Amino acid sequence: MIRTLAITRDHRVSVNVPLAELDLNDYAWVWADFNQPTEEESRMLDTYFHFHPLAIEDCLHVLQRPKLDYYDNLQFLVLHALNPVTLEAEEVDLFLGTNFLVSFHHGVLEEVDEAWERLLHHAHERTIWARGPVAAAYTVMDKLVDHYFPSLFAIEDELADLENRGGRESVEDLMNQVFDLRSRLLKLRRTVVPMRDLLYRVINSQHVQRTGEHTAYFTDIYDHLLKLTDMIEADREMTADLRDSYISLNSNRMNQIMKTLTVITTVFMPLTLIAGIYGMNFAYMPELQWKFGYGAVLLLMFVLGGSMVAWFVKRGWFK
Repeated sequence: MIRTLAITRDHRVSVNVPLAELDLNDYAWVWADFNQPTEEESRMLDTYFHFHPLAIEDCLHVLQRPKLDYYDNLQFLVLHALNPVTLEAEEVDLFLGTNFLVSFHHGVLEEVDEAWERLLHHAHERTIWARGPVAAAYTVMDKLVDHYFPSLFAIEDELADLENRGGRESVEDLMNQVFDLRSRLLKLRRTVVPMRDLLYRVINSQHVQRTGEHTAYFTDIYDHLLKLTDMIEADREMTADLRDSYISLNSNRMNQIMKTLTVITTVFMPLTLIAGIYGMNFAYMPELQWKFGYGAVLLLMFVLGGSMVAWFVKRGWFK
């Protein structure tokens, strides 16, 4: 589907004018959104707009890294939306010209729809939203970045909850949750960091057509991406600290278990030796004929074991 939003020179809005009937010269600027385009609709990137073949190829063959390319009187941007369920990147391509913006995406994106509605409601006000395709490109980028925050906030909520209930679950379960959070943070980072670098290029590029006011708005998006990057790095450090704490806790528990087993084994070693000696089947063992031999051996074993336990306590083995 291709939808169009055309702004006349007196700031009137025309919506969904077919491209075949749309003359760019009759309007101040036009936004054409290729939303899940068919193969025939995709060919209009060439037959109607006459974009560079390499840019068209990048549109049709996903997934490109966020980037900014320059062609004759045209800037081509590859942006990434974020799937809130899988945290995988979804490509959004923008062709930015002097009097048009073309957006191209293979899936339905809530962010693009929100940007469309925002421009549709504000275009007639002659504000920043009506000042050309650069403002429309900014609106799309702003909505894409705004939708990064809920996914990160959800991870931070899980991380805080994990800290609060850390002592009430097994270390194995906690470690699995920590590694799951680190994996999701890594997916976010793979989307946010390239977008941050792209916005830095847009702000400092001499090719992108914009005014000083537009630059301030793009800088605001860049600031949001810097904030997201800092939050992701802080959360990754927190998960690393939790991981190290759980590993230390697990090691400490294992040491306690090994110490307990070692004490038990050490106490029973001499007792086992005594039992082994008197369990031998020699005919001439004087103690075997002694009336009080059985009780004396048991008393010896009890005194020896108790003495060893007392000595271990004195040495601090049970602390």
